[in-house]
Amino acid sequence: MLKVYLSGEIHTDWRERIVDGSKGLDVAFNSPVTDHAASDDCGVAILGAEPDKFWHDHKGAKLNAIRTRKGIEDADIVVVRFGDQYKQWNAAFDAGYAAALGKSLIILHGKSHQHALKEVDAAALAVAEEPEQVVQILRYVLDGSLP
Repeated sequence: MLKVYLSGEIHTDWRERIVDGSKGLDVAFNSPVTDHAASDDCGVAILGAEPDKFWHDHKGAKLNAIRTRKGIEDADIVVVRFGDQYKQWNAAFDAGYAAALGKSLIILHGKSHQHALKEVDAAALAVAEEPEQVVQILRYVLDGSLP
């Protein structure tokens, strides 16, 4: 079974498109918590309230880092999506971490990010613009078939 970690942008349906398109393939998917509020509040929910927003966020970021590192370390392939909205510093970290571990890395973003992400793209084995291209890559990796 191919283990794929889906990291990055949480505001669109790109994960669902990859998972749905991969039905029938021998693939298991994992990802960060994509409920924004749950992700932000996990630290204080588990470790206790923080009156200072900095420490509130700090606790959540640390717990999310544990989950993310485990997911990336366990994966055969890491897909990192950079969306059009928001600054996705966590996605950049995830891509760098996966590359440093020697993971097969697929970067997913639109044309508008080509220049800004050129160094991130250089660390990847593939750069795709659409989730369906990621599905085609997974299908090719597993059985050699082309679209």
